[in-house]
Amino acid sequence: MLVKYIQAVSWLAVTCTANWTPSPTSAPEYTSPAYIKYSTVPGFFLQDDNATVPGTFDYTATNFGLVNRTYPTNHECNDSFTQWQKFKHFVDTLNVRSGKDVDYKILFLGRHGEGYHNVAESYYGTPAWNCYWSIRDGNGTSVWADAKITPNGVAQAQIAADFWASRIKLQKIPLPQSYYVSPLTRCLQTANITFSQLPLSPLNPFVPTVKELFREGISGHTCDRRGNKTYIHNAFPRYHIEAGFSEEDLLFKPLEGEVPTDQDIRSKTVLDDVFGSDSHTWLSVTSHSGEIASILRVFGHRPFSLNTGAVIPVLVKAETVSGTPASTAMVPYTTISTCSTQPSLPTATV
Repeated sequence: MLVKYIQAVSWLAVTCTANWTPSPTSAPEYTSPAYIKYSTVPGFFLQDDNATVPGTFDYTATNFGLVNRTYPTNHECNDSFTQWQKFKHFVDTLNVRSGKDVDYKILFLGRHGEGYHNVAESYYGTPAWNCYWSIRDGNGTSVWADAKITPNGVAQAQIAADFWASRIKLQKIPLPQSYYVSPLTRCLQTANITFSQLPLSPLNPFVPTVKELFREGISGHTCDRRGNKTYIHNAFPRYHIEAGFSEEDLLFKPLEGEVPTDQDIRSKTVLDDVFGSDSHTWLSVTSHSGEIASILRVFGHRPFSLNTGAVIPVLVKAETVSGTPASTAMVPYTTISTCSTQPSLPTATV
């Protein structure tokens, strides 16, 4: 996968559907080139609604944002079903009736808990962080290269774990059947705290797959430089590292960063890999604010920024369609702006 990404990647078109329409029960055979077209299916989560304010939204106070509504399949459900059980039946029915070229999945996109790089950026201020501190491994007191999560970040991941446990008990929420995680330490840690102690089915245990391209935007900041494969394996021996994962980080380049369009290209690449190889419906992806924003763009979802440790579920329609999408050539990394003199700390305001 990484080799294919580095060699050549084509941008595949994405669209957003405003309303759900049942797909035909059969789909045509395609002999010409085909690609996956993604769209979100809105109206099922509060995060889909433009009236929901991302910065103040609390997923733990809103049942992950699941809207308390009626589905066309409710009459097929037992009266004792919870909202999540009714939703699961609805999604299962979508897939049964959609035909072989349409696939519906629920992705729980989780941002890592607070990292030491987040604290440093808040302390120094974003301008000083971007131009001076972010390109260093730390400040002599704190290390933020491939940043670990802080005690507060641990607590945020535990909040997610506790909330999952409550939804399992009270709502019988469908558990993820597959787990994916960025190769950066803060995500590896967050996923472990969130899921490793939950009462999961032995059929779908917590054995996440480390995916290179689910990493944060490649910014030239040392917090976005991953550890090598040996380190990841030794630190998280239960995790499965995807095939083709290089020993050293081949994507990070000091003082250089990818442009947003290229990040969307690699997000589309890894999503195509997941959707093309994983038959499961319920997926968890533990990633980063910038990468989740990119994934949402690929899906055609409204922008929805996540606080550290937060989670957003998305109902995604993936349709294999005939034709060749418009392609966009990737551009070279650009040089990031830096400053050689340590900036002064921001002045506190009263």
